[in-house]
Amino acid sequence: MNEEGSNKQSKGGIARKEALTKEQRSDIAKRAAESRWGGKKTPKPKHIGTLKILDKEIPCAVLEIDGQVKRLIVQREVVGLITGNKKGGLDRYLAARNLQEFVPKKFKGKSLDQATILVDMGGRKAQTYEGEDIVDIVGMYLDARKHERITKEKVLLPSQEHLADQAEIIVKSLAKVGIAGLIDEATGYQYVREKDALQAYLEKVIKKEIAAWVQMFPDEFFQQIHRLHKWPWSGPGKSPSVVGKYINDLVYSRLGPRILEELRKVNPKNEKGNRSSKHHQWLTEDVGHPMLAQHLYSLITLMRGYDKWGEFYKFANRIYPKYDEKQMDLFLPS
Repeated sequence: MNEEGSNKQSKGGIARKEALTKEQRSDIAKRAAESRWGGKKTPKPKHIGTLKILDKEIPCAVLEIDGQVKRLIVQREVVGLITGNKKGGLDRYLAARNLQEFVPKKFKGKSLDQATILVDMGGRKAQTYEGEDIVDIVGMYLDARKHERITKEKVLLPSQEHLADQAEIIVKSLAKVGIAGLIDEATGYQYVREKDALQAYLEKVIKKEIAAWVQMFPDEFFQQIHRLHKWPWSGPGKSPSVVGKYINDLVYSRLGPRILEELRKVNPKNEKGNRSSKHHQWLTEDVGHPMLAQHLYSLITLMRGYDKWGEFYKFANRIYPKYDEKQMDLFLPS
């Protein structure tokens, strides 16, 4: 067929598709998905359960078919997990032009029906992804972000940045749970642990990963430091490097005995003098985070009452003495 004929056929197909109702398109999609099983009856997994990820309940199943074991997750819930929106499939996310270099091979140039497996979940048909597909799909965003760091070329659009953040949370969490599962299998503990033990661990780890992205230091904390120093304020993340020393001095050395010392041990600097994470990410959610929040807001309230850094710092030393006696007063008023 020549190119002109091909274009006419393509345009005709588009026109027919646009003429169909939503119900008709849905019916055609279902029949197309079913045809991938050679006209067989939609398979029904014998093992069905619910996986809890990021406080979301995601139906999952294990399907044994043609001698293969497939671990499946309902695609609609996967979309919600990654994007926050359950409507539609991942087609439009996988079709983003700027990410084509990073789209997994399994999904390149394929429709939702071609990339998913249709199964009978408790009497209702559902399109599902294989469990490993989640890692490959979110890996697309992580690969794009890695490419940015290496080449210094911007790839992700502003609207995709939060998807990359979410992807990192998911991958870190699943990796940690995977290690726990492997150790349990190697030691035989999987046969004696409680049914929900691994799931509980998953929830615990994910909540810890989510906490890593929470902004613990209010913008006003930095605004007040700028004001007291008569520095111009141009927005979050644009403070002089010395502010990091102020945080160690005013915050972590005054939270409790040896807290700053321990944080430096678990969160050391690399060969370039940078830390892989923020100190607050190592504080526990139930005790450390509330302590930090209370102390920060107390400092902010105190800062509001002064016009000069030296006066504020002198009073802060009186009412919030340092627990670490080795910590020097680096910022006494001149």
